[in-house]
Amino acid sequence: MKYITSIDDKEYLVEILDEKHVSIDGKVLDVDFSTINGQRVFSLIIGGKSYEAHVNPADEGWEVLLRGRFYSALVEDEREKRLRVSAGARTVEGGEFHLKAPMPGLVVAVLVEDGKRIEKGEVLIILESMKMQNELKSPKSGIVSRIKVKPGERVEQKATLLTVT
Repeated sequence: MKYITSIDDKEYLVEILDEKHVSIDGKVLDVDFSTINGQRVFSLIIGGKSYEAHVNPADEGWEVLLRGRFYSALVEDEREKRLRVSAGARTVEGGEFHLKAPMPGLVVAVLVEDGKRIEKGEVLIILESMKMQNELKSPKSGIVSRIKVKPGERVEQKATLLTVT
């Protein structure tokens, strides 16, 4: 089956060929993919390179933490995408967005303040987990409201950190 994956306003055509091969935009990759201890942490070996990814469901799509970077991903099969587009649905652009911790960790820095106007892709919070600092970015432009954490605070996975309206 083919899937359309949207990350940072770029779409990728992903096709799962078999258990060890995936095509991304027509390029076939050798892939070894497994979960670690039944958690939402995955071990990936792609083209001989090893990666660890934290993947969590979000209000719309998935939150992925890979190599210290946070991504919001929307994964749809071809039929779902056609239905969404024909219905005129929009992604995160409208309404509130609640930034949630993709994993448990320590808030190292809150780089914004209540009422600040921010742009899509701007780093909002730095969260340290497993000795790695992760930049959590906004998937939309808007105004920061309801900051719920401060530097030095420990947070659990899926804890709401702040809201962007």
